[in-house]
Amino acid sequence: NRVKMINWTAALLTGVACFGGYLIVLVKKINSHRKAEEKIKRARNRRDESLQRAEQAVLRYKESHPTTDSALILTLSLSELTQQLNKGLLSPEDVLYSYMEKTLAVNKKLNCCTEVLLESLDQLKTVGSNKDGLLYGVPVSIKENLNHDCSCGVIINLDQPAEKDSVLVQVLKKQGAIPFVRTNLPQALLNYDCSNPIYGQTVNPHNPQKTSGGSSGGEGALIGGGGSLLGIGTDIGGSIRIPASFCGICGFKPTAGRLSLQGLRPVYRGQKSVPSSPGPMARDVDSLALCMQALLCDHMFSLDPTVPPLPFNMEIYRSSRPLRIGYLENDGYTQPSPSMARGVREVKALLEQAGHTLVPYCPLKMDQIIPELLIKGLFADGATTLLQKLKGGPVDPCLEPQVFPYGFPKWLKKTISFLLKPVFPRVSANFGALCGVGSVPELWKQHAAVEDYIHETIAHWRSCKIDVLLCPVIGPAYNFLYCGKTTTAVSYTILYNLLTFPAGVVTVSTVTAKDEEELKHYKGCYQDMWDKLFKEAVAGGEGLPVAVQCVALPWQDELCLRFMKEVEQLVKESFTGNFLKE
Repeated sequence: NRVKMINWTAALLTGVACFGGYLIVLVKKINSHRKAEEKIKRARNRRDESLQRAEQAVLRYKESHPTTDSALILTLSLSELTQQLNKGLLSPEDVLYSYMEKTLAVNKKLNCCTEVLLESLDQLKTVGSNKDGLLYGVPVSIKENLNHDCSCGVIINLDQPAEKDSVLVQVLKKQGAIPFVRTNLPQALLNYDCSNPIYGQTVNPHNPQKTSGGSSGGEGALIGGGGSLLGIGTDIGGSIRIPASFCGICGFKPTAGRLSLQGLRPVYRGQKSVPSSPGPMARDVDSLALCMQALLCDHMFSLDPTVPPLPFNMEIYRSSRPLRIGYLENDGYTQPSPSMARGVREVKALLEQAGHTLVPYCPLKMDQIIPELLIKGLFADGATTLLQKLKGGPVDPCLEPQVFPYGFPKWLKKTISFLLKPVFPRVSANFGALCGVGSVPELWKQHAAVEDYIHETIAHWRSCKIDVLLCPVIGPAYNFLYCGKTTTAVSYTILYNLLTFPAGVVTVSTVTAKDEEELKHYKGCYQDMWDKLFKEAVAGGEGLPVAVQCVALPWQDELCLRFMKEVEQLVKESFTGNFLKE
């Protein structure tokens, strides 16, 4: 009986201990959830308060300045606007309040802003001291992770305000620009939708049933919707170029390291294989070039001595010499949508008519470098750091399908990869790559392999004797909740992050009914589940923007922009000519 009593007591105590442990875990989970909700509520209240105060400020200004022609101001290009500001024909006050009013209206439709920077109203009092700046009086929108309380859409990052402006924001202000609004992004940045649990879903300015792209999707939507003339985004896999393509604007990813990253917040630091680049987004290429010219100044080189002191070379940008241009329609990894391929074909024909030489080009080893260099590089730690960042709050629906397998143990990732290999070799390779590199020696080998691939690609480029490259960019804009399910089409953009090449996007057309009809017969390069999902993602895109991508070798940013300008001008002339014929 005594032994039974002891056993019964031990079992009871064990049960109580287990139940107590369960209660502790449950209480901690409830407490964590409550804290996350409180953080989200505070962030939303800050946003709502800034929007309300901005609206009140706009109303007061309109009452005291009834003759301000906001409609006219909003039609001016950046170059026209800067001319009128410099001549005193417009005041910075008129311009800022006009764009602030438009931004508030656009945000109500697209949900693209996370905060109106009310300090911009105070900056009006001192902006005259920077009247010689290249961007004097120009309102500029900035992506949420560039300044202030940068969350990257992740709850754990909330309530950690920056002590000072990022270097780029400091330089913008020195050049007379007025940062006036911060824009939305996807949770954890590594996604080309634009939704997070804090600020919600941003929608496309051309079709609210489509995404604006990501991760600089708030910028794309705001500029595409007319609420901003110039914005600054960041790009680690196409995060400037994809929203530019989806929203019908221009975007430029400079050579990695050309612009300062100091003060910008990535979702996690230390990843070196696939570098991020900040860059401008705007309505036209001249605006991108002017922004780059403004940023590449002595003030930036002084604030961040790690940036090479290379001022913008206007002579190269304005050059008109004929170019030898490589082109590709299909990278062999992701079959482009019909509109993507047509965009390249039509621009190729225009460039040839203009006297440029076009030669076929094919990127090297795409089936190998996507899993082995890109995915292993981005998630060298097996995605451990990313998953830690997502703790303590909900995972957004746009990201959930993407991160779900990240948490699998390594043995399970390897097993799934092995089982999938005979049927879905591409899915298998990418799944296996999520295991990461495993050790420091393996990480060094991975970095060496990236360096080798860059040199190999440059040698291949030079063997083709090309100056620049014309290629597709993802499009048209996706339907919601597909960006986390199929990420293969980023092969067209993320490659140039790995290579550190400058690359930009120019809108050249819109999706036609014929494109939609051809999409019905889309099969894909691998005819696997990802090809099927890509087809579904871009369906129903008639009338949406179509863009092409322009690429150059590292540190030839001005040449890349000059090529983009050439494409933009030829498309514009072609459209005008066709319109006159009709």
